[in-house]
Amino acid sequence: MLHLDVMDGHFVPNITLGPVVVNAVRKVTDLHLDVHLMIEDPNRYLEAFAQAGANSISVHQEACRHLDRTLNTIRSLGVMAGVVINPATPVSVLEDVLDVMDYVLVMSVNPGFGGQKFIPRSIDKVRRLAAWRREIGLDYKIQIDGGITLQNIGAVAQAGADWVVAGSSIFGTADPGAAVRDMQQRARDAVAVRV
Repeated sequence: MLHLDVMDGHFVPNITLGPVVVNAVRKVTDLHLDVHLMIEDPNRYLEAFAQAGANSISVHQEACRHLDRTLNTIRSLGVMAGVVINPATPVSVLEDVLDVMDYVLVMSVNPGFGGQKFIPRSIDKVRRLAAWRREIGLDYKIQIDGGITLQNIGAVAQAGADWVVAGSSIFGTADPGAAVRDMQQRARDAVAVRV
């Protein structure tokens, strides 16, 4: 899976890529393209990113006035629908859309910049989402993004995260492929251990 951060310079301070770049990436890979919209008014761009080749699109709860409608729109485009929550946003805001979302992305740093330090309380959010998933009998995926390292990936996996986004801890190494394999192994080892 490739996680593509889309930033507009308004919702977050940085500016990154748009549908044209997603389309260019789609032309060179069959990997799942996970598009994370860190933008104001994401509804304006859902169709463009779906047409560009996104397999999943996540929107920030904080940027969506009508979250249920937005998630249903994403699904109607034949794309997995995800909700993102910032570090200061409680998971309770998701209770009424758990059955509409395909996945939830817990930001474990404040969105907008790579290389930030992991916010440990994010693990509690992952645990709560995993518990709800079991209790209610739903199958949404739990994703976490920000400050993921070899030192914390085990705890994140044990808490219930299915998908982990890692940037600096992969691309900041001499051998990104080896870094990915090391992180995958550390996560597998962690979930193999009963706690």
